[in-house]
Amino acid sequence: MKTPFHPYEPNGPNDEARGPRLRQIPLRVIIPNLITILAICAGLTGIRLAFENRYELAVAMVLLAAFLDGIDGRVARLLKATSKFGVQMDSLADIVNFGVAPALVLYVFVLDQARSIGWIAALIFAIAAGLRLARFNVMSERENKASWQSEYFVGVPAPAGAMLVLLPVYVGFLGVPPSTPFALISSAYTVLIAFLLVSRVPVWSGKSEGSRIRRDLVLPVMLVVVIYVATLMSFTWETMVVTVALYLASLPFGARAWYRKYGGWPSTDTAVENQFAGEGEDEH
Repeated sequence: MKTPFHPYEPNGPNDEARGPRLRQIPLRVIIPNLITILAICAGLTGIRLAFENRYELAVAMVLLAAFLDGIDGRVARLLKATSKFGVQMDSLADIVNFGVAPALVLYVFVLDQARSIGWIAALIFAIAAGLRLARFNVMSERENKASWQSEYFVGVPAPAGAMLVLLPVYVGFLGVPPSTPFALISSAYTVLIAFLLVSRVPVWSGKSEGSRIRRDLVLPVMLVVVIYVATLMSFTWETMVVTVALYLASLPFGARAWYRKYGGWPSTDTAVENQFAGEGEDEH
């Protein structure tokens, strides 16, 4: 007599709904996800080091997490290993590395001197980073994308926001002691960066076809990059302060270039609003 086939046994008709087995996933697909996991580990380790008062290592880990989080997608495209699972993992890593980790490191270093005001500022930044990432995901999934989306971001991108918000920590490493006045100023600065994350300020992305470097400028640009890396290694916190200052100073020029080219303010269209309106409808 033939044994009845159970639908939930291995290779049964319902087994595919649980996803592929580990041995069925190619190694090239796993590598980008491993980089994402390492980025999450770096961000969480940065939080731990901050609570242990090892602030320089904490900031280094947060910046490392930002770097790893920035290359995992490129590695996935290079290996032709993009997947929906990887996209979801990357989104979760972004919230930890660009929202939670910088906010907590900043709070432990200086914002706690402002007590509740500092904590509120840290919360605002972490929530703003989450909102920024959610808006980016919704806009990137639109079928009809605006022509400017390959050239500009709407608002400061989350990785840049994580770098910018840590400016009070860089300044502290240069000799400014944490104090209540400094904490209050840092709290206001943190809220400002949070606002830039969720704002509609057009920020040049450098991804467009027109942003390619001319051949005669390749070697000078490479030399500038080498000099920047050398100064970053030798004068780390001074270089980071200058980098933040130059980035913030470039924002008005990017907005002006946008206005001249497109004659208006960038709009998120109705995609985000429609996503909000439909979030709860599928559950009923």
